[in-house]
Amino acid sequence: MESLIFLGFNLYAWITIATVLGMFTVLLVTKWRADVVFLAAVGVLYVTGVLDAKEAFSGFSSTSVVTVGVLFVVVAGLTRTGVLYYVVRYLLGTPATYFKAVVRLMLPVAFLSSFLSNTTVVALFVNIVRMWSKKLGVSASKLLIPLSYASGMGGVCTLIGTPPNLIISGLYEDKTGVAMNILSTAVPGLFCLTVGVLSVIAMRRLLPDRKAPESAFQATTEYTVEVQVPSDNKYIGQTLGEAGLFHVKGGSLIEMYHFDEMPTPVTEDEPIMGGDHLVYAGEIDEIIEMAYNHGLVSAAHHVFSASEVDDDNRRLRTAYVTFGSNLIGTAMCDTTLEKDNNMVLAAVARRGERIHQAPRQVALQAGDTLLFVCPKHMNVNTAALSSNLCFFDSDEIPDIGNGTIISMLIMIAMVTLSALGVMPLLQCAFLAAAAMLLFRCCNMEQAMRAVNWEILMVFAGSAVLGLAIQKTGIAEWVATGILDVCGTNPLVVMTAVCFVATFITEFISNTAAGAMFFPIMYDAAEKLGYEPFPFLIALMIAVSSSFATPIGSPTHMLVYAPGGYRFSDFMRIGLPMNIIILMANIFIVNVVYPLTPLQ
Repeated sequence: MESLIFLGFNLYAWITIATVLGMFTVLLVTKWRADVVFLAAVGVLYVTGVLDAKEAFSGFSSTSVVTVGVLFVVVAGLTRTGVLYYVVRYLLGTPATYFKAVVRLMLPVAFLSSFLSNTTVVALFVNIVRMWSKKLGVSASKLLIPLSYASGMGGVCTLIGTPPNLIISGLYEDKTGVAMNILSTAVPGLFCLTVGVLSVIAMRRLLPDRKAPESAFQATTEYTVEVQVPSDNKYIGQTLGEAGLFHVKGGSLIEMYHFDEMPTPVTEDEPIMGGDHLVYAGEIDEIIEMAYNHGLVSAAHHVFSASEVDDDNRRLRTAYVTFGSNLIGTAMCDTTLEKDNNMVLAAVARRGERIHQAPRQVALQAGDTLLFVCPKHMNVNTAALSSNLCFFDSDEIPDIGNGTIISMLIMIAMVTLSALGVMPLLQCAFLAAAAMLLFRCCNMEQAMRAVNWEILMVFAGSAVLGLAIQKTGIAEWVATGILDVCGTNPLVVMTAVCFVATFITEFISNTAAGAMFFPIMYDAAEKLGYEPFPFLIALMIAVSSSFATPIGSPTHMLVYAPGGYRFSDFMRIGLPMNIIILMANIFIVNVVYPLTPLQ
C-alpha cells in the first residue's frame, strides 16, 4: 500500500487525510460526542493499518494524558474547598470604572486558569459576573466575553493551564527526551495577557450591550408559560371569562388545549374542562401567582389534584441549551428529561422574542433560555443534565475553612516543585492528588466524579492523530509547502503556521489543533535548521487564541447564552483580537527565546 503514490501521498497518507477531514466535518455538523468521534478516528487508522496497535493506543499511555487525568483530582480538591470563591470574594470588589472592572475581573481569572481548568473557572465565574454586573450597573455582555478571553489567555501561562500546552510539551519530550519546564510559557503568556486586557479595554465599544437572557422572564412580550387545570378544579364548567383566566394581571392567554385540540381563536366564552392546558405570555411572577390562586398546576402530565404538587418543596431555576445538546431541534414533550429529573419546563425565551407556542412544544435551539419548576434541592450536575443544559445556579456549596488554605498550599507546592525541576510534573501531580485525598480536601467519590473522561479520550485521540500525520509524511509535505511559499525566513514561517493554527482552532478543538500542527511546526523548524522549542512555544499560544467564534472554545459556549450574545458578537471583537495576540505572540516569543540554529 505504501508503494501506491498519488499526488505525492501514499495510500496511508490519503486514509489519514480523509479520516481527519471526516472527523472534523462530523464534529462541525452533528451532535455526536467528541470522544466517540476521536475514538472512531483512531479505530479507522488502526484497522486500515496506518498505525499498528502500539501506535494507535499510545495516546492512552501518554504522560501528558495521564497528567491531565491526575490534575482533575487536584482541581476537585481546589473547587470543593472553595479556593475559587475565596479569590472572588477578596479580589472583585466594587471598581468605579469599566477599566478597573475589566482588570479586576480578567487578572484573577487568568491567574486561576493558569493552574485550573479554564472551563471550571469560567463555569464558576459566569453567575458571579452576572450578579456583579448588576451591582456595577454594567451589562453582563460587556464582561462575559472578557471573562472567557481571560481564561484562555491565562491558561497558556503554564503547561498545566490548558490541554494543548500539555500535549505539545508531551510530544516535544517524546521527540527530544527533554521535558519542558512548567513555566516555559509564563513570560510570553503574561505579555500576551497584558496586551489582551489592554486591547479589550481599548475595543470595549465593540463589545455588545445585550439584555441578560433571564430578564426575558420579567417582560410581558418575551416568554410563555404553560399551566394545566386539575380534574378537581372548582372552575371546571365555567368559561374562561367567568373564571378570570382570560384577562389576567401581567399577561394574556395565547393558547388553550382541550385534550390536545386547540380552539382558534381562543375567546373568553370557551368552557373550562379538567386536563385543559392554558398557555400565557406575560410577567412570570404574576402568572405563577395567578395559577396558584386558581388552583392550576405546571403542565407536564395530567395531574388529578393540585395537592399533588408541593409548592413548598419546589423552586424556579433558569438554564440554557448548550451547544451540542441533544435537545437542539427537539421539543421537550418528545423527551423524558423532565420526568427523569422530576422537573417541568414552564417557559422559553429566545433572544428577547416571544415564542407563540406551548413551551413544551417549542423546537429548542442552542442558547434558548428555559425556566423550570424543579425540586428545591436538585443535582443539576448529573451527566444527563450537564450534557444538555447549563443551569445559572447550583446547589453545590464549597466547604470554605482550613481545607481552603491546605488545598491552596498543595497547589503551590506542586507548581514550585515542578518549576524548580525537583521532580517531573506527573510525579508532582500524583503527590498533589494524593495530598488532596489525604487531607480530605475532597473524597474519593468527588475525585472520581471530577475526572472528565470525554476530555481524556479527546486528548488521547488527538495525540494519536498527530502521530499519524507525522508518520505518513503529511507533516513534512505541509512543512515543505509552507517553506516554498514563505521562503526561509524563520519569523515568516513561524507567523504563517501560527496564523493558520489560530484560524483552524476557531472551528475545532484546540487540543486537536495542537496535536495536528505540532509535527508541521516541528518539521518546518528543523528544515530551516533551527531549534524547534521557540516555534512550539509560539504554537502553544496560537492554538489557544480562539476569540472570533463561540464554538472556538468551551468557555465561549459557557458565556454565549448567559450574555445574550449572537454569533457575530464574537467575530466583531474576536477577529481584531486574533491579529493583535498573534503579533504580540510572535514578538515576545522571539524576545524571550531567540532563535537558535541546530547544532
